[in-house]
Amino acid sequence: MPAMEFQTSADEEAGRSHSNGKRGGWITFPFIAATLVGLMLAGSGWMLNLIVYLIEEFNVKSIDATQITNILNGSVSILPIIAAILADSFLGNFSVVAISSFFSLLGVVLLTLTASINSLRPHCETGSSFCQAPSRVQFAVLYAAIALATIGQGAMRFTLATLGANQFDKPQHQGVYFNWFFCIFFASTIISSTIIVYVEDSISWGLGFGICAASNFVGLVIFLLGNRFYKHDKPQGSPYTGLARVIVAAIRKRNIPLSSISEDYYHEKDERCKTMGATPPRSLGFLNRAALKTDEDVKSDGSIVKSWRLCTVEEVENLKTLLRIFPLWSSTLFLSIPIAILLSMTVLQALAMDRQLGSNFKIPAGSMVVVASISNCIFLSIFDKFFLPTWQKLARRSLTPLQRIGVGHVLNVLSIAIAALVESKRLKIANAKHVQAQPGARVPMPVLWLFPQLVVSGLADVFHFPGQVTLYYQEFPVSLRNTATAMISLIIAIAYYVSTALVDLIRNVTGWLPDNINEGRLDKVYWTLCVIGSLNFGYYLVCSWLYRYRNIEEEMARSVNEDNEETRQEG
Repeated sequence: MPAMEFQTSADEEAGRSHSNGKRGGWITFPFIAATLVGLMLAGSGWMLNLIVYLIEEFNVKSIDATQITNILNGSVSILPIIAAILADSFLGNFSVVAISSFFSLLGVVLLTLTASINSLRPHCETGSSFCQAPSRVQFAVLYAAIALATIGQGAMRFTLATLGANQFDKPQHQGVYFNWFFCIFFASTIISSTIIVYVEDSISWGLGFGICAASNFVGLVIFLLGNRFYKHDKPQGSPYTGLARVIVAAIRKRNIPLSSISEDYYHEKDERCKTMGATPPRSLGFLNRAALKTDEDVKSDGSIVKSWRLCTVEEVENLKTLLRIFPLWSSTLFLSIPIAILLSMTVLQALAMDRQLGSNFKIPAGSMVVVASISNCIFLSIFDKFFLPTWQKLARRSLTPLQRIGVGHVLNVLSIAIAALVESKRLKIANAKHVQAQPGARVPMPVLWLFPQLVVSGLADVFHFPGQVTLYYQEFPVSLRNTATAMISLIIAIAYYVSTALVDLIRNVTGWLPDNINEGRLDKVYWTLCVIGSLNFGYYLVCSWLYRYRNIEEEMARSVNEDNEETRQEG
């Protein structure tokens, strides 16, 4: 992408800063961080233990419970795209976060009622293996609660991330912000998946969900209190209409030859675009016809006759950016599918293992994923405080997003391989102890064996998750910033849906995933994912080698040099 386009982005950022006075900057971070903590404690507190809640309180079969949870996680992850469209086009970031947080609060309150009122749950005698299935009314209330809470959580997460990133102008500061945002994100997950999940398992589901509701309420209040410090971006109408216009205009002019004269192409009229009067780049040149002027396209005063026949060069380049980044986006899809399956199956493995820790404490199965979150939080702090500064001093530039994502690919495959080896050992012990055919039997193998795969998975997230968000945020057009940060969420959503379909396929074609996993071959599922992940990493290497940044590398290097200069002056 030419340097002129990045200059436009920088100027638009400056314009927003000027229009918002002295708002923005690090003063907004405590409000955003506190909001994130409150809303994530609420969301993770019920989502991470939902499999156990469905099995124990609603008498849902184990594999079916994981499938429901995967669909739920997919929905939570696809909603940020819808929220991004609303934020970019109509409502703005602040309104979307406020409304979605309120929806989340309603859902968690209703979920608390399902756990507190006996008539909203199916009856089951203690110790009985024959329990009633939920009635239609009970399922309706449960699904209504989950739907509201899911809408709230999904619409909030990445819109809040974008709102925070918009408070900063320098790419390096945005990168530091994203590191801390996700560190707090996972730290909140750690708290909810230990303390809140423990309360749900050991004390009361109603009390645990009630804590989630209170946390959600506090987070919403703090977010509203920080309003006077935030920089607000006014929605400029749907940017997606402009992208569609480029495609239509290019098709309409498909037979018109391209020109090498810059004046033959239509540019924006404002002052900041006078420096952009250059011929559009030749890459994806067939789209340049959308900005090619003809006698019937422009009036005598320079205005456009038909907006669906002539677009600006800037609109054409915005669409090109999205098309160039699509192969990279598709490669990260297969990065997320194994993660989705690993996290859900780890809960089932934990339920079938020895979770006793000491004489009086049993690790809740729903808390197992906290190991990945702890790993993520610890390594993110180390990464930000030690690894990145060292890299910048040696290389004199920041670690690029593509490099971070590539390391994440390798670590992700490694975590799945470890999971396959651990599951093979677990099945051997189950076979030796003759517990395969016993429903609900626990293999005499400590659940701590599951820690390595989760630790490596958390380390992989440190590299590829913030790397993807940073890449999309910095590479996408300014008008699509909300969509940019939500792209990773779309990937996760598709990954959860695909993982659900993949698990169903495996169940129908093989005998690897019966309801009693002690009789199955989950290890073969993991090995299959390893092969897919390795092939996908090769595909990613090709895509990243062919990709060219929108001059972000130069901007990040400039930002690093400016900060170093400021440090020397302060010293």
